[in-house]
Amino acid sequence: MTTRDNITALQTALKDQIIGQPDLVNALIIALLADGHLLVEGAPGLAKTKAIKTLADNMEGDFQRIQFTPDLLPADITGSEIYRAETGEFVFQKGPLFNNLVLADEINRAPAKVQSALLEAMAERQVSVASTTYQLDDLFLVMATQNPIEQEGTYPLPEAQLDRFLMHVRIDYPDAEAETKILRLARGEAQAEQGKADQKTIDKLSAKSIFDARQEVLAMHLSDRVEEYIVQLIMATRKPEGYGDDLASWLEFGASPRGTIALDRCARAHAWLAGRDYVSPDDVQAVLHSVLRHRLIVSFDAEASGMNADRIINELILRVPVP
Repeated sequence: MTTRDNITALQTALKDQIIGQPDLVNALIIALLADGHLLVEGAPGLAKTKAIKTLADNMEGDFQRIQFTPDLLPADITGSEIYRAETGEFVFQKGPLFNNLVLADEINRAPAKVQSALLEAMAERQVSVASTTYQLDDLFLVMATQNPIEQEGTYPLPEAQLDRFLMHVRIDYPDAEAETKILRLARGEAQAEQGKADQKTIDKLSAKSIFDARQEVLAMHLSDRVEEYIVQLIMATRKPEGYGDDLASWLEFGASPRGTIALDRCARAHAWLAGRDYVSPDDVQAVLHSVLRHRLIVSFDAEASGMNADRIINELILRVPVP
């Protein structure tokens, strides 16, 4: 099997288990290929935790879930130095961030100090404790979740940390057909567990296959015109007055250069998953909402008139010329 076949098989395995959430599955695979982190927003019970656990079950690597709460401390996620009386020395005990896949569940319920500790790990791939810095594994992906229903007692993520996420995905309830499939799948899993059925042997995706896939994604052909299209989309968020006075009144701040890089990487990954060897404007538009929705700061006037980041991105797609 080729590298693309291995990744496609992983994507298919996820879709078989995570029914009715194709956007979440695709975003997870794209984040894995683009070497970035994912922020998922959705109501409870929409298979957010199951998605990343299923991903971990189908690839080589360690998985750890962290439940973020208001009383969480930075040392609870990074680890801390433990005094060993038998040796009279302090020994560093690694925290849950020292895993390949990390689920930061309800990240906005943790205080700012904990969010800052996670920020360093996401951005620098390292953890600092006291005067020592510890490197994280090369294969490191954080999937953070937010619950849009309850906002009492939460700590909204600052823009600097939001920008560290490659993509921000919003998921909704599945339709009736998918709901029926979920019901049957859950029933079958419960019957198998009650009957203590033998678990199927899974050929797990190796870390080498993931790194090879990332190299192929980076080697994708991207024409100068499509590259210019990516840049112009980002520039339109910073200087929206060139595309209409209404757009200028809707946006306070646009996307940073990190957004440009993320859009390029995600568009490449999307095209690669589609089986092509080049990136098209359609690939850019397919990932644009997930890449930009958390990077745009919408004005008060826009919110008052019913505009949000997604609707503004729709306008960008309509107004920025497509090559």
